[in-house]
Amino acid sequence: MLQTVDLTKRFGGRVLFENVNLKLDAGKRYGLIGANGAGKSTFLKIVAGEEEPTSGEIIIGSGLKVGVLGQNQFAFEDFTIADAVLYGNKRLYDAIKEKERLYMEGNFDDDKVNERLGELEMICVEEDPMYEYDVRIKKILEELGFPEEQHTELMSSLPSADKFKVLLAQVLFPKPDILFLDEPTNNLDIHAIAWLEEQLKRHEGTMIVISHDRHFLNSVVTHILDLDFKTIREFTGNYDDWYIASNLLQKQREMERAKKLKEKEQLENFIRRFSANASKAKQATSRQKQLEKLDLSALQTSSRRDPSIVFRQRREIGKEALELENVSKKFDDHVVFENLTLKFNPGDKVALIGPNGVGKTTLCKMIMDDGLKPDSGEIRWGATVEPSYFPQDTTDRIKGTETLYEWLRSHDREADISEIRNCLGRMLFSGEEQEKSIEKISGGEKHRMMLSKMMLEQGNFLVLDEPTNHLDLEAIIALGEALYNFKGNVICVTHDRELIDAFANRIIEIKPNGEIVDFKGNYEEYAEFIGEAKN
Repeated sequence: MLQTVDLTKRFGGRVLFENVNLKLDAGKRYGLIGANGAGKSTFLKIVAGEEEPTSGEIIIGSGLKVGVLGQNQFAFEDFTIADAVLYGNKRLYDAIKEKERLYMEGNFDDDKVNERLGELEMICVEEDPMYEYDVRIKKILEELGFPEEQHTELMSSLPSADKFKVLLAQVLFPKPDILFLDEPTNNLDIHAIAWLEEQLKRHEGTMIVISHDRHFLNSVVTHILDLDFKTIREFTGNYDDWYIASNLLQKQREMERAKKLKEKEQLENFIRRFSANASKAKQATSRQKQLEKLDLSALQTSSRRDPSIVFRQRREIGKEALELENVSKKFDDHVVFENLTLKFNPGDKVALIGPNGVGKTTLCKMIMDDGLKPDSGEIRWGATVEPSYFPQDTTDRIKGTETLYEWLRSHDREADISEIRNCLGRMLFSGEEQEKSIEKISGGEKHRMMLSKMMLEQGNFLVLDEPTNHLDLEAIIALGEALYNFKGNVICVTHDRELIDAFANRIIEIKPNGEIVDFKGNYEEYAEFIGEAKN
């Protein structure tokens, strides 16, 4: 369905990838993975026709429909929600809108008007032979949480997260043969992600998706495209299949590399010792030729680096951790919480879940006294609790002209210098990088800086609000392991199923109607519980 021939992309002297040759088939769903900055989004834009390659070509089968997930959430502000979805099939959208205009304004005594209406009708039949576009749009939107009465409202009335849902509906509506999706789970809650997974598993064409959501990749993709070492390698299986095989391969390569390095060292020593000795000159020349044949570049391990996140607590929590009693909060006339009572016991590791906008961040901000206080009720920390906080707007908070080292040191002047550098190193900031200015780092790097700060603080109660935004898969896996191994308490707001599965022993879900479901157990047990409750 889609083929790349010697595809290359350079930015100045930097090569993102070169001479990439792939053949992507119908019925296969590809997950495109790679380190942040490796060029995943650039590759997707090139094959989607949105950006030009430096060289090479893309071949797409004749007559195939291509769908690309839009990234501009504000591109359809003057459209109704239903029309924004319909725009996914622009040919059908244009024909329907022109038909509507002609029926409203046209002169039906004019043969040209009637001829044009006939032409438009043919377009509609070609694009929508069952005359079901409105029914399908209604169904998609309702499944995404938009009631029918909302479908005629303007896109400008929606919050950003809901605009993104409409963009998803827009790209899925025309059932494209080839689908390109860049981070489709961003801004989606767990239930919307589960819906999207089911939609994509039924996709009959081919698909390339970029995602940092490991559960989503495992559920949806049949093949992995691994962007590493300036090329893309195809692997059959989902992300976990690739991860296991990749690590086994890396171990084998490391062993082979170590063997070849030892052989190289022995050869170099021999050449150095005997090249000046006439009687040994012939052997030295032979060894030199052997050395030149050793291809160490073919034995490269992955260019990715895994962070090493370790949360330690300076002191253990005593008998009391955190309690909320009759907490209420509203904004204008919107009630977020009313008489909310929750008790967090020592050892609780809570995944706080629910749709966007139900109050998860509000709850975290009130708990941490981060610019929000409850209108009534009490929030009581245990006497031995030392909380540490990862706010959702981390990228906006980390700013200034300090170096990374200076910024981290400013949060604990008494910390040992080696410990500060160690916390930065664990998040992949090497010696030179630690002297970079805060103002020059990316969103993902700012998230890694906040995790460095939390490691340095050594709090015993971690509160994290959407920590996986901007993190790559390797960092998310490391975070899950760190939260699992942490001896203190955790409250973490996330939609990432794999992260929840990694650490949570308690699930608190906030429903849109304000109802709180407090479940003691992991997410798998919770999913079974709510499934049984529905039945």
